[in-house]
Amino acid sequence: MSYIKKPSAKHPRLPKNRLGLTRRDYEGALSTLCAGCGHDSVSSAIIEACFNLSIPAHKLAKLSGIGCSSKTPTYFLNKSHGFNSVHGRMPSVATGANLANRDLFYLGVSGDGDTASIGLGQFCHIIRRRLNMLYVVDNNGTYGLTKGQFSATNDKESKSKKGEDNLFESIDLAALAIQLGAGFVARSFSGDKEQLVPLMTAALKYKGFSFIDVISPCVTFNNHIQSTKSYQYFREHNEALGFLDVIPDKEEIKIQYDEGTTTEVEIHDGSKMILRKLDNNHNPYDKSNALSVLNGHQSDGSVVTGLIYLDKNEMDLHDTINTNHKPLNILSEKELCPGSSGLDFVNKNFS
Repeated sequence: MSYIKKPSAKHPRLPKNRLGLTRRDYEGALSTLCAGCGHDSVSSAIIEACFNLSIPAHKLAKLSGIGCSSKTPTYFLNKSHGFNSVHGRMPSVATGANLANRDLFYLGVSGDGDTASIGLGQFCHIIRRRLNMLYVVDNNGTYGLTKGQFSATNDKESKSKKGEDNLFESIDLAALAIQLGAGFVARSFSGDKEQLVPLMTAALKYKGFSFIDVISPCVTFNNHIQSTKSYQYFREHNEALGFLDVIPDKEEIKIQYDEGTTTEVEIHDGSKMILRKLDNNHNPYDKSNALSVLNGHQSDGSVVTGLIYLDKNEMDLHDTINTNHKPLNILSEKELCPGSSGLDFVNKNFS
């Protein structure tokens, strides 16, 4: 992929986080995506969330597959760990890395082709295992790198730029994530920074599998008037469930709303998520209700955004299989060797 380095000069008075870093320190190379691509806005939201959380670069691993979206890790956190895998296989790499070192933040960026087509099987199983990571899909309903064919998330009633009909039903990745056991599921729009940044921040803090489906219009192949993934369609059909604030555990908690109802959720590390619900009928802790909300909005042609589902019983793959609390990559030879008695016990099972 193309790599264009940004100038190193920066203003001396830029705001700094708890680590003394500026937002510029969380940037990467200059983007080579099409001008106006929603994916660049998603990258900006990731930068903002990591800056707000004061995440050190060496404590985060960014992973991706193949596609326009999978190029984007080049454009943020250039000093973090990174792995660009083959098409649809990012979940396997993320699982192996997480099992070896559980102390890192894991951020996977994928696309609707990389996740909903060739990588669908791997996507399903990484959800079932509840790997502790944030999985972001930049969803534009089209294959941008191969000139605009329909992807599996493109709505059936959506036409191509040339007026061709989509013959097949779409895959709703948010609904699929809820059904298969994801603990944190949200949907947002790349152009809605006020919603997307808090969702990213909360998802990075969540222990378990977090999934955010971001509608990110392709300005070249899928931004025409007959597309349901265009900027115009989304702005006319967006139905936000509410607003989310995230308050890190090291900051004094001060929150007040003049209208609407609020729900406070404590994350495992002591941070708080404050959800202001616009629709009192939506209960984000009820899986059946979350699926019903998704299905209802899909049937009437609107797109629901916000925090759709949250499992308050946070757990991840390490909890399920009871792994060592110490990362495998720093275990000594003495700790790794079970001793002769342990080996004798294992060998007896093969006799």
